[in-house]
Amino acid sequence: MKRPNIIFYFSDQQRWDTLGCYGQSLNVTPNLDRLAKEGVLFENAFTCQPVCGPARACLQSGKYATQIGCHRNALALPQNIKTLADCFHDAGYDTAYVGKWHLASNRDSYTAPADEENFETRAIPEERRGGYRDYWMASDVLEATSHGYDGYVFDKNGKKQEFIGYRADAINNYAIHYLQEYKQEKPFFLFVSQIEPHHQNDHNRFEGPDGSKEKFKSFVPPQDMVKGIGDWEASYPDYLGQCHSLDENVGRLIETLKERKVWDNTILFYTSDHGCHFCTRNQEYKRSCHESSIHIPLLAAGGAFKGGQKIQNLVSLIDLPATLLDCAGIEKPNDFQGRSLKRLVEGTVQDWDDCVFIQISESEVGRAIRTSRWKYGVVAEKDPWKCSGAELYYEKYLYDLREDPWEKENLIKNEDYEEVRMALRIKLKECMAKAEEKVPEIKGWHEERE
Repeated sequence: MKRPNIIFYFSDQQRWDTLGCYGQSLNVTPNLDRLAKEGVLFENAFTCQPVCGPARACLQSGKYATQIGCHRNALALPQNIKTLADCFHDAGYDTAYVGKWHLASNRDSYTAPADEENFETRAIPEERRGGYRDYWMASDVLEATSHGYDGYVFDKNGKKQEFIGYRADAINNYAIHYLQEYKQEKPFFLFVSQIEPHHQNDHNRFEGPDGSKEKFKSFVPPQDMVKGIGDWEASYPDYLGQCHSLDENVGRLIETLKERKVWDNTILFYTSDHGCHFCTRNQEYKRSCHESSIHIPLLAAGGAFKGGQKIQNLVSLIDLPATLLDCAGIEKPNDFQGRSLKRLVEGTVQDWDDCVFIQISESEVGRAIRTSRWKYGVVAEKDPWKCSGAELYYEKYLYDLREDPWEKENLIKNEDYEEVRMALRIKLKECMAKAEEKVPEIKGWHEERE
């Protein structure tokens, strides 16, 4: 059997409920909705790290961020590990990367002066590209080299490539260029990393295509939003406009695949690094254990992913490296975390764990688990920028998602749930041990602080 081509289409900061197949009432994602009807929709997919760089490190390494020293942004992917791209290359695949990388630079802080390890606005050297060898059109921090409209990336030879027009279109055009030049001599693994619908840091706003505010002004607010809290009331139409642009570009990419007659032998995955709560849970957009921050879209089409299935099992971003390799018939390295979703779809897995594990950094040194019913989170009193973990945590969150899906009542101080807390505490420690973290002490919210 001919080995399939694999495309991983990655958005940034996209809530799951921006897609029609997850309940969005406006016509934001018709192409993705069509793919979900043809392929497989994972209704309960979650990130393992709701921060841009660490989430990407998990995908490229197959390990939790703390295992490879990438617990926060501005920490480079280690060069001495076998990456996802290495695995595909060694198996005879063409490897291509387009868009935002966010894994090349080492910086002590966001305000630290530029130094030799700061590639945020410079070409990324080959040894810092995570093993992608055949095609490269990327920027380390794409929001630093571009805006909603216009900007630049760097090609395989380190040459600056400027683009004019809407950024999501331009990044997608580079992916299309790769496909048009693809010689079909061997299968390909193409990673498309968009930055939309992330807000533009230096403009401090979401930058949808022109006309977004009018086109999506009639949006229905997600039920976790509270009027007067956060910036969602002003931002959501542009945010949906950004999501719509991604959908249009996925459609253009698929048309190219069909024109080149390779679509029938291609498996496409679509997901995001984390969600967005619009400053309703903390002072920014993510970096928390709440559903709006960790619940992500995930769908796949092609190969085993067909028939319009809807998977209810809890799955994690950390499962995707193992899944991608399995789809290509490549054996997963022994040190890769995660489980193949292909096996779940095929029904060959009987003991799928009803739990996902989340590491949280930058806003806090936090850990959380999410089960089908419960959300349980703990926080350490440590510097969230400098410390990747701790030996002591305190309970901070407990939500009954069956009764309170929008997480409006934190039950952590409710004594009626002590038995639940104790059981979840044990489960969290088990997850931390599996992620090769030192098993910590966890104290109740009311216990004396050290």
